[in-house]
Amino acid sequence: MFLILLLIAAVAALVTWLTSLGVYRVAMRYRIHPPVRERDVHSRPTPRLGGVAMFIGLLAAFIVASFIPQFSSVFSEPLRIVVLLGAVTLIVVVGVLDDLIELDWMLKLGAQLAVAIAIALYSVQIVSLPIAGLTVGSATLSITSTVLVLVLIMNAVNFIDGLDALVAGVTIIGATAFFTYIWILSQSLGQQNATFSLASLITAIVIGVCLGVLPLNWHPAKMFIGDAGALMVGLLTAVSAVAVTGQIDIAVVGGRSQLVPAFIPILLPLAILLMPLLDFVLAVLRRLLNGKSPFSADRKHLHHRLLDMGHSHFGAVLTFYAWTAVVSIGCIMFLFVPPWTAVTFVLVGFLICAIVTALPVTPRLWHSFLRLVRVRTQELRQPGAEDEERSAASNPRETRQ
Repeated sequence: MFLILLLIAAVAALVTWLTSLGVYRVAMRYRIHPPVRERDVHSRPTPRLGGVAMFIGLLAAFIVASFIPQFSSVFSEPLRIVVLLGAVTLIVVVGVLDDLIELDWMLKLGAQLAVAIAIALYSVQIVSLPIAGLTVGSATLSITSTVLVLVLIMNAVNFIDGLDALVAGVTIIGATAFFTYIWILSQSLGQQNATFSLASLITAIVIGVCLGVLPLNWHPAKMFIGDAGALMVGLLTAVSAVAVTGQIDIAVVGGRSQLVPAFIPILLPLAILLMPLLDFVLAVLRRLLNGKSPFSADRKHLHHRLLDMGHSHFGAVLTFYAWTAVVSIGCIMFLFVPPWTAVTFVLVGFLICAIVTALPVTPRLWHSFLRLVRVRTQELRQPGAEDEERSAASNPRETRQ
């Protein structure tokens, strides 16, 4: 069973890689790349069409999966798949246009809402909550919450797309953790319907397309995934997380060790996207407080701040990877190890990540501290020297002697 999902991921990766080579050559030959912007961290014009290659890899993987008997239940409702792929197509088209001519943020948000509403109506919805297996009692609430989740995650992933291989790497780590979660449930808890579900298929494809684009997207990147790739990955990640709410029997999950595992279906997607979501919230608050649109671009994202702290491009990316890995693995550990072991892992991981994050500024802080100590010491010594001068002036004989 694992080999089948591995095959899907391999198809997505191979097609994406081969297509990315062709897209890159076409983009360079016809100079299909936008000029370098003030907020960009690269110095030479670079194509932003990696998302096109990822989209073609996605389609190829879906076509292959449709011929595999184990996925027959996924394709038993053609409308569900058609709407999903149509939504992905629209968001990729909008992303490509934005990469080339920079669309107005209202137009982009409108497209995202349209895509999310279509998916919520005809493809997947949030149908259960991790609270004693409760179901969402209102169709309106189900659709509304699904739309909000899809739009939020799309933008959160897109917001961190500012460094080479950042989105692709973070997504691979998070999607692998999510796939592991689905696999553990299907194998150890007997929920076989989760093995070849829409969620597992999408997760395998997302891992594949991100792996396929990495060779050209790794630092120094020859091609970026652009808004098309980031929005597509964010949308698919959100869809897979929402789809799980209709595939996993939460009562079984919670029955293993009571509280924490029952919340994993909701906590894990949030944990995987911790850094993107944090960056998104901070960016929106920062822009609103400055009287700007929440979608206006700037150079104050978390990855920009890591660079300003002194991290190298590669070091900033690895720092994001580390935070994502610690949180994702920590959540998964609650399913098969004692809670105290998982908590210990997360706390130690957070401490290490915090040290790594602050490492570049540590020497500067230390030198500043030493400079402050020297200045303060001189200030404390200065009054004593003045007293000696006054004493010498009032006793000229002692001075002459």
